[in-house]
Amino acid sequence: MLFDPVRDWIILLTLSLFAFVCIVVWNVWAFDTVASGGTIGANAVSAPPVFNRSSIDVIHAVFEKRAGEEAKYVTGVYRYADPSQ
Repeated sequence: MLFDPVRDWIILLTLSLFAFVCIVVWNVWAFDTVASGGTIGANAVSAPPVFNRSSIDVIHAVFEKRAGEEAKYVTGVYRYADPSQ
């Protein structure tokens, strides 16, 4: 097998240029499609929500409880000794 660096570089640059041209053409097509109001891929279908209201209420209650605990630290209800002092 004969190694020819010039031939190898020409092949590499040609393939790179071809890939670059393909990418540019794809992006121009995608931009033109979206700019004209089209969509790329399948249209989105509406689906029912994955969560229900009760799970949101539980999460809200957890955050309210944490806020109450934080308020106790800030207002001085909880006192603790700092061992580093």
